[in-house]
Amino acid sequence: MRIGIIGASFARAAYLPALRHVEDAEIVAIASGRLESATEAARAFAIPRATDDWCAMLAEERLDLALIATPADLHAPMTLEALARGAHVLCEKPTALDAGEAEAMLAAQRAAGRLGMIDHELRFNPNRRHLARLIREGELGEIRHVNISNIGSSWADPASRPKNDWWSLKSHGGGRLGANGSHQVDLLRWWLGPVRSVVGQALTVVPDRVDKRTGEPWRADADDLAHLTLEMANGALAQVFMSGVAASNMGNRTEVFGSRGTATLDNETERLLVSRGGGPFQDETQDDPDAALPGLNKGIWNVSVVAALRELTSAIRDGRPMREGATFADGVANQRVLDAVQRSTRERRWIDLAEEPR
Repeated sequence: MRIGIIGASFARAAYLPALRHVEDAEIVAIASGRLESATEAARAFAIPRATDDWCAMLAEERLDLALIATPADLHAPMTLEALARGAHVLCEKPTALDAGEAEAMLAAQRAAGRLGMIDHELRFNPNRRHLARLIREGELGEIRHVNISNIGSSWADPASRPKNDWWSLKSHGGGRLGANGSHQVDLLRWWLGPVRSVVGQALTVVPDRVDKRTGEPWRADADDLAHLTLEMANGALAQVFMSGVAASNMGNRTEVFGSRGTATLDNETERLLVSRGGGPFQDETQDDPDAALPGLNKGIWNVSVVAALRELTSAIRDGRPMREGATFADGVANQRVLDAVQRSTRERRWIDLAEEPR
């Protein structure tokens, strides 16, 4: 299977190590906005072609699968071009800059008859899959509310980000809401079903920044703090709070409250604790066998990519729909939630959502 990659940073951390453990995966080219980055990745992983021209790569390489790991403002044009060239596509999150772009990606994918996956790799993490099973099979009873917090310090210091860092610029799709919130929204929809209504804020708490190397002042406009409350179609209420401007890193914690049980999951330790019927919490942590594969970088994000890529490439080889993973339709639904938070920030009210695409 001929695979091309656009974007070298996350590719080096996750995609390229994972692809060593994917059957029949042949990486034929990698493109990056910085030729140096593409060349270094190609050298490290024995990739024949490195380029800073992603469009030429898509035109000339006749790819079976394109992996897109770039800032969000490039997701739509790269995806549309890859599909037009006949490739299947794995696209990073957030899906796009807005729902309009995400809908165009979905329409093009369906018209091309190709598979599209959004890289919400945590759907393949064993602990989150176990939580999905507990919810689906009713072991926690009726899910009444979910709390998710993600507290970090990476944006706290005004000198912590380089000038015009894309993660800090709204025009490039940066911000905590897209970076982390897109994952949380996808998990909540996967566990609980569609979202009915949203209220929240995406805020820039530390806009005035200084380049760490040069001391040059610059201004960030992407959110470094975001919170949202989701009213799910099944009646559950979910709350997500994300901050990158805390003095201390508190990590990510998920709490699921049902009528017959409670579950908590801590990203730092990856311990999954479950209480049934109000009894004591029992450790139901699920080990990921892929974590023992050689050459993978540590962390659930890097490890979970292996199973995501295996599912996508298997579906391509077998000529079947994906059985698991976030589709481009999921990408549209997730993006509509993120857009609703931005709108709620401006209008200071609940935003009702349209029916999800099928």
